[in-house]
Amino acid sequence: MGYYWPTMGKNYLEFAKRCQPCQFHANFIHQPPEPLYLTVASWPFDAWGLDMVGTLPKNSDGHIYILAATYYFSKWAEAVPLKKGTQEEVAKFIRVNLIYRHGANGLAEAFNKTLCNIMKKVVSKSKRDWHDKINEALWAYRKIYRTPTQSTPYALVYGVEAVLPLER
Repeated sequence: MGYYWPTMGKNYLEFAKRCQPCQFHANFIHQPPEPLYLTVASWPFDAWGLDMVGTLPKNSDGHIYILAATYYFSKWAEAVPLKKGTQEEVAKFIRVNLIYRHGANGLAEAFNKTLCNIMKKVVSKSKRDWHDKINEALWAYRKIYRTPTQSTPYALVYGVEAVLPLER
């Protein structure tokens, strides 16, 4: 079972305004440096973008990269920490997590920016535990409402909104 109170929306906005990591790492509005091109995807998993983030501070397992893929239709995202940014590691990620379809990288780069912003808000001050926070960041991203799709990535993939254990 979830919680609700009449001023809930106002309360969480006030809380977010006081959250220092949220304010420090918030997105800045700016014009894109070059024209953007539309990638059309008509159904889930039709087309996706793939990009790598790094180098990052080396974590306790020796990872220094994040490899991320974002599906254009649903905005569903997958990401894994990597020790090396080699062809073999990328091929393994595709083989294990995706079905390869070539496309533009604008969405992947936009996801990486969002992922990094979420990660900055949840990693510890030492920044060495970022690999442990990827799944938490992906969960947060998948639950974010997207105006272009009028839904969340989770709902577009699974057909229902995610229910947290606390909401049962």
